[in-house]
Amino acid sequence: MEHVIQLPMTKETASKLRAGDQVLLSGVIYSARDAAHERMAEQIEKGIPLPFDLMDAVIYYMGPSPAKPGQVIGSAGPTTAGRMDRWAPQMIALGARGMIGKGKRSREVAEAIREHQGVYLGAIGGAGALLSQHIIKSELIAYEDLGPEAIRKLTVKDFPAVVIIDCEGNDLYVIGRKNYLEQRK
Repeated sequence: MEHVIQLPMTKETASKLRAGDQVLLSGVIYSARDAAHERMAEQIEKGIPLPFDLMDAVIYYMGPSPAKPGQVIGSAGPTTAGRMDRWAPQMIALGARGMIGKGKRSREVAEAIREHQGVYLGAIGGAGALLSQHIIKSELIAYEDLGPEAIRKLTVKDFPAVVIIDCEGNDLYVIGRKNYLEQRK
């Protein structure tokens, strides 16, 4: 099933999505990778406000390549989400409702997604140039010293993704493997 979603990603919206659903996202998402997550975790520990409000936010695990003249952003493909698993449960508990990346997530992240009614979305790795066409505005908002890993506020239009882990904890990677093995019997 395909869902057209106007962000932010509310609990109500997340509750309607199921593993395997296709989504088209429009609105604001935030890019943050490993170094940005580590810095945000340090700020949380010190009681320092974060550069953006996590409540109902979608975090895109991405560090873009430099924009060419006339482009909003360079290639903007997903990075491996598992690298953020160390910090994701805390971000989810503080309100982040969605994450976009590629690859599997840990059991702890899947449990946090289920407990806090979030979603993990997959974007196609290797398609960063195509995905960047769905980013209509990019604004660097924090940690400029991190270069491509700085946090950016991105405005997206019809950004394509697939629900990998839904708010009930269903995981498309587990479901897909099970279905494949059953079909081979």
